[in-house]
Amino acid sequence: MPTLHQPPVKNCAGFAALTLDTRFVSEAVGFGDFNRDGILDVVAGPCWYEGPDFRKRHDIFPSGKNDPHGYSPVTQPLFVHDFTGNGWPDVFIVRRPPGPKNDYGFLGWGDSPGWEGVWYENPAGKNIPWKEHRVLGNIANEAPVWGDINRDGRPELVYSSREQYGYASYDAKDPRKPWTFHPVSEPAGLYLASGVGFGDITGNGKNDVVCPNGWWEQAEHGKPWVWRPHKFAENAAQMLVFDVDGDGLNDVITIWHCHRYGLVWHKQTRGAGGEIRWEMREILPIEPETNPTAPRVSQLHSLALANLGSGATGLVTGKRFWAHGETGDVEPDAPAVVVWLELKRGPNGVEFIPHVVDDDSGAGTQIVAVDLKGSGRPDIVSSNKKGVRVFLNRGV
Repeated sequence: MPTLHQPPVKNCAGFAALTLDTRFVSEAVGFGDFNRDGILDVVAGPCWYEGPDFRKRHDIFPSGKNDPHGYSPVTQPLFVHDFTGNGWPDVFIVRRPPGPKNDYGFLGWGDSPGWEGVWYENPAGKNIPWKEHRVLGNIANEAPVWGDINRDGRPELVYSSREQYGYASYDAKDPRKPWTFHPVSEPAGLYLASGVGFGDITGNGKNDVVCPNGWWEQAEHGKPWVWRPHKFAENAAQMLVFDVDGDGLNDVITIWHCHRYGLVWHKQTRGAGGEIRWEMREILPIEPETNPTAPRVSQLHSLALANLGSGATGLVTGKRFWAHGETGDVEPDAPAVVVWLELKRGPNGVEFIPHVVDDDSGAGTQIVAVDLKGSGRPDIVSSNKKGVRVFLNRGV
């Protein structure tokens, strides 16, 4: 049965903050109309919350309060998609096994060398449990991304296994059977990677794959993808391929180190022979001491594009509170901020203007911007060790 609870409201810099859950249930979030009432709902790991007020909480699978010193079963990003085609959105998660210490840490790899890809089938309005379908193993990337990389009209999961980067596709006729992994890289001993993204870098209409140390150019069908080395990041999360300065060439936006500092973008340029080159520009400093006037935000571990009302696309991100517990990483107890970075293009170039949306919540490994209320202004949704929150956009 749904759990009734009253979300307290807090006003903050053009946003109204709703606390949907005070428990640590997940570090991943998404949205969808799960009961098909025409109103968007929020999902955070094992729970979904009914819009428009998000007071009713439902379990997709058994939920509970996890220890913030450790992890949760849904620590990596989740994705919403109607796999069966029946009009009812389902939920895909990257699931961590409990491990020998029951803390969902790195030792709990289960019977396959990595985390599991599981999707839960929406019961289509029936009061029955969501059915679980385990379709992938060997997921070993902290920030998989979701989208139509091969342009076949269906989304794929883009990630790295412990051996290779690639993407997994499902059979539309039978999405419940194991999915197919399509490698784009040569085999390598990766173990656990952090960061991946995709987009058309070359401008030839084909999606390429980026990772912290370079990118793979998509070749003709059936031929190996071509490796192009470049240092995009030390330890990334979601990596965005986007034309930052509006010059017609897609650039790369990435967190520099998701357990330290830094948010950067790499401007794409072309040499005399058309070869692709990169110039790195800081958005938030990699070494905060070198720029004391810039916002000091540690442990950025999620990143998304968003137009929150300025007329231009910007970025949303936030501090991953206690990513490795109360003593791990740098400044674990610094204010857990959610930040909107407004993109401004002008005659003197590009700048990102930071706006602090909240300073006592932060983000997990995923943050999303979506218009939940139909106001025409995207809202922000986050979930982490401080709970699940929605920041309603009142006009910024």
